[in-house]
Amino acid sequence: MNAYSEPVSAAAGSPDLLRACIAGALEKVRARTHALTSCDDAELVKQHSPLMSPLVWDLAHVGSQEELWLVRDVGGREALRPDIDRMYDAFEHPRSSRPSLPLLSPEHSRQYIGEVRDKALDVLEQSVLEGSALIENGFAFGMIIQHEHQHDETMLATHQLREGPPVLAPGPFPPGIGPSSAEHLPHEVPVPAGPFTMGTSLEPWALDNERPAHQVDLPAFWIDTVPVTNGAYRRFIDAGGYQDPQWWSGPGWQHRMAAGLEAPLYWVRDGQGWYRRRFGVFEPVPDAEPVQHVCWYEAEAYARWSGRRLPTEAEWEKAARWDPGSGRSHRYPWGDGDPTPGQANLGGKTLRPAVAGSYPAGASATGARQLIGDVWEWVASDFRPYPGFRAFPYPEYSDVFFGTEYKVLRGGSWATDAAACRGTFRNWDYPIRRQIFSGFRTARDASPDERG
Repeated sequence: MNAYSEPVSAAAGSPDLLRACIAGALEKVRARTHALTSCDDAELVKQHSPLMSPLVWDLAHVGSQEELWLVRDVGGREALRPDIDRMYDAFEHPRSSRPSLPLLSPEHSRQYIGEVRDKALDVLEQSVLEGSALIENGFAFGMIIQHEHQHDETMLATHQLREGPPVLAPGPFPPGIGPSSAEHLPHEVPVPAGPFTMGTSLEPWALDNERPAHQVDLPAFWIDTVPVTNGAYRRFIDAGGYQDPQWWSGPGWQHRMAAGLEAPLYWVRDGQGWYRRRFGVFEPVPDAEPVQHVCWYEAEAYARWSGRRLPTEAEWEKAARWDPGSGRSHRYPWGDGDPTPGQANLGGKTLRPAVAGSYPAGASATGARQLIGDVWEWVASDFRPYPGFRAFPYPEYSDVFFGTEYKVLRGGSWATDAAACRGTFRNWDYPIRRQIFSGFRTARDASPDERG
C-alpha cells in the first residue's frame, strides 16, 4: 500500500448487510428525533431564538427532505405532500421568519414523517443499492441519515437556547474514558513536515465537500494535545482579554464591541466565580472541560493572547488522520474502525463535553486527544472547495457556501452522532456564531531547531 492510499470503508458489504445497516441507522436517528421533540407542544411551536427554527419546523423538515430524496428521487414514487415543499425548504425562508409560516402541527408533523418513513423503508427494500452515484453503496440513504442527525444536533442547540426548567436529562459517560484531567499530558504534540492525504475519494457516505482525496504538503508544526479548557479560557478573561483590542482582529474587535461579548455564551459572573446555564441548569463552570459556545473571533483572540494561532484546516486534519508509521491517512484518529463509546464522546446523550484528557483510546497517532467529539473545533481556514471538487447531488449543499464568509469547524461535538462525523467531515458557520457546540485548540509553527 503506497503512502497516499486510502482504506476501504468498513461500511462496505453485501447488499443485504448494507440494507440492514441502513434500516438500523434510520431507526436509530428517528428515535433520537422523537426523543428531542417529546416535550410539550407549546415548546415545539415556540421560537426560542431568532437564530433557530421552532423545533416543529425541524421535525417536519427532516421528513420533507426524506420524501424528496428517498421516496421521490430514489424510489420514483408519487409525492405525499408537494404542497409543503417550499415551506420546508431551508433556502426559501430564513429561520427568523419560520414561525409566521402555516407549519404542520406537532401531531401532523409526526404523522407526516411516519408516513414518509414507511415509504422510504419500502424503497430501501426494493433498491439494489448500486448503479447510479445517488444509490451506490446506499449514498442517498446515508445522506438522509446524516441530515437528520445534523438537525437533531440543531435541535439540541435550540433546547440549550430555551428558557425555563430542564426538559432533557443527561446520560452518564461510559466507564473507562480516561483521566480526570490533562495535567499529566504534554501541552502540545509535534506533527512532522511532509505530505499527507487530505479528504477522501473512497468513503461511501462522504459528502461532496470532503472530496476528492488530494495530497497536501505541510511544514512541521505543533498542536495542542487537548482542546482549550474552560480554566485556560478563564485566564484569558481574567487577564482582560475581552478589553484589549491588541488580541483581536479588526472585524473581531468590531463584533466584540457591537455584541458586547465578555465571556462564552451562557456564562454569567457571580461574585468572583463563573456559572453557566446548561439545558436549564445553572452550575459552576467546570475548569477541566473544553470551552464551548465561543465564536471564531473569540478563538482567534485567545490564540493570539496565548502566543499561538489557530491551526489551518489541513493542519487539523493531518494531526487527526495521518499516521507517521504507515504514511496513511486513517478514517479516524485511532484508525479505520467506527467510533466506540470508549474512543469519543458522540451521540448527544451526555449533554456536555468530557473533561480534557479523556479517551486515550481515541488518541491520534501524533498523540492528540479528543479530535473527534466533545466540541467542534474552529480552524483558521475559510470554507473552500478542494481541488477537483464536484457538487453532488445538489449545489446547495456546499457550493453556495464556499468563500470568505464562513469559517471551518472540524471533529464534531458531544451532540454529533457518529454517522455524521469522521476524520474528513467538514462543518462551517459564520465566525460570529456561538450557539453551536464550538470550541478550539491552538497550534504554532515549529522553530528551525525543532524542524530537525
